Amino acid sequence: MGRWEPNSRGRLAKAAVELFAAQGFEQTTGAQIAARAGMHERSFFRLFPDKREVFFYAVETAQREAIEAIADAPEGVAPIDAVAAALEQRCEIIQQHPEAALTRHNLVSANAELAERDLSKHAELADGMAEALGERGTPEPVAKLIAHTAVVVFRVSFDRWIADPKRQNLSAMFRDGLSELASVLGSRGRSA
Repeated sequence: MGRWEPNSRGRLAKAAVELFAAQGFEQTTGAQIAARAGMHERSFFRLFPDKREVFFYAVETAQREAIEAIADAPEGVAPIDAVAAALEQRCEIIQQHPEAALTRHNLVSANAELAERDLSKHAELADGMAEALGERGTPEPVAKLIAHTAVVVFRVSFDRWIADPKRQNLSAMFRDGLSELASVLGSRGRSA
């Protein structure tokens, strides 16, 4: 095992998901994950506090990328459009790796501890995006409402995509979800 190789956190995350899928979350240890990634156990625990956190490395990456995308959005772009564009980038990445997304989804669905952490991580994603909107001048209550609502639409769209055996375009499903929400909100107060 070498002393250092690039993308150690990413390699550990990939190894963790492979092992969790093969032998289960509870049965997998930090030492096994490190060995699978070609690293020492102490390196694992220097990079991640526990095996739950290594599993959610992709969500951390998504948060960082979403915040950067919002910060880099052209001046004058509506806050909802900046958030939507950031989440569409994540949709495109997921679309490119459907088997990894399905594996991750199945692991989260099968483990209450992972499901709880998944909700927490997505709330952190929304909070990070809201903060990025705030830095662009969006007032806090509006920024939080936009970011958290967009994450809910993203999660619903992802669930629809996972349930679709053809794995149609996730970005389009996300955009459709935003449009459906806008339509529902636009008809608020009107009788059916």
